[in-house]
Parts: sequence; structure tokens; C-alpha cells
Amino acid sequence: MLRRAILLSLVLSCLAHGIRGHTEENADVAAFMHAAMASLRTAASYGRTGNVGLAQLELDDARTAWARLAERSNAPSSAQSFAALIATGHDRLKQADEALAAGDGARAAAAIAALRQSLHAFRREAGVVELSDCVFGLSPVMNELRNAAIRFAAGKADAGDVVQAGTALRERLQRCSGLATPDVASQAEFRRLIDGATASAGEIGRAAREGDAGLVHRYEIELQSFVNLLDFRFG
Repeated sequence: MLRRAILLSLVLSCLAHGIRGHTEENADVAAFMHAAMASLRTAASYGRTGNVGLAQLELDDARTAWARLAERSNAPSSAQSFAALIATGHDRLKQADEALAAGDGARAAAAIAALRQSLHAFRREAGVVELSDCVFGLSPVMNELRNAAIRFAAGKADAGDVVQAGTALRERLQRCSGLATPDVASQAEFRRLIDGATASAGEIGRAAREGDAGLVHRYEIELQSFVNLLDFRFG
């Protein structure tokens, strides 16, 4: 947690057109951004699973952190890209709040996912890639594998498509494992999730080569659960 906050502080102070405030200001921005990221990923997870009440609580925490970030975006030292991120965040948070008020957790999760994408893009622009960034990027790779599995079950894709998609996910998981800090990498929960997902990403291709569409489907469901849990805990 502390390492993540320190790195975010460095990100915000080192962007070519970034925030050039005092060290204390940068530390505040890093802390508020970290708090927002944590609440957003939890709110998205609750929204996806239909826990609207819990999602709203987490979203309220995210909005509080975002409001504190907005105060910093008005400072003369703030970058234009940071101010744009804050404006986008206000819009996405409003969309998510309205969706939750209507009981639409899926729509809220989509709005939150879009904001999280903007946050990670902001970090990527600064050249910072940590475990959370890698884990966030698992979702589109998993989507490709799910689509390949669905097409395979319908006879519209061959085993090679599933093997290729499974390999891409496996490589991404291995990259994420390599980005974990020593304290995270040694956690039993992290090892169970990352190692289990990595193994299944390899096995789904074997099942496809054997023509077992039912087993491919079971691995796909298992892998989606692994990816969701990794994002909930480490994204």
C-alpha cells in the first residue's frame, strides 16, 4: 500500500506536463487517488454481482476521495491531463450513482470500469506499470478467451483459437505474477489465485484439443472467477 502511494506520488510529480506542486501536495494527491482506486474496484465488483447497497457505500467513498482530488486539480501546478481526468471522473461517478439509484448494478459497473480505464491510462502515460495495472488488463484478455470458448462450443472455432486465447491469458498472468511485490507474491491468497488461473489457462487449451467442449466451458467459468477475484483483491 505504502509503496503504491509513493509510486503514484512520483508519477504525478514526474509527468512531462504533469503536476509540479510541492512534495506534500503530491503526496496528498497520491493518497487520495489510491483511496479512489481501491473504492472503485470494490464498487465495481459489488455492482457486477448485484450487491447494489454495498456498491453504493464504496462509491460514496470513491466520490469523497475524488472530491479531494478535484481540489488539487484547481491548483496552478496541476497538469491539463490531470484536470481532464478529474472532469471525466465526475461524469462517470454521476453515471454510476444514477445507475445504482435505479438498481442497475451492471450499468454502474460499466461506468466505473470506464473511469478505472482512464485512471490506468493516466498511469501508463507516466510509464508506471504495477501489479494493479496488470491485473486490470486481464479482463479484455479473458473476454477473448470466453469468446473463443463460446465459438468453440458452437462449432464456429477450432481448438487452435482456444489454445491461442488461453496462452495469451496465461502469459498475462505470468507477467502479473512477476510484477507482484515480495510481500504480495508470498501471500497464500495471491498464490492460490494467480497459480490456479495460470494452470487453468493452460489446461483449457488441452481440453479444446481433446474436443471436450464441456470441459472447455468449465475451465472458462473457473478462469472468469479467478480473474474477477484477482481484480477484486489486487486490481
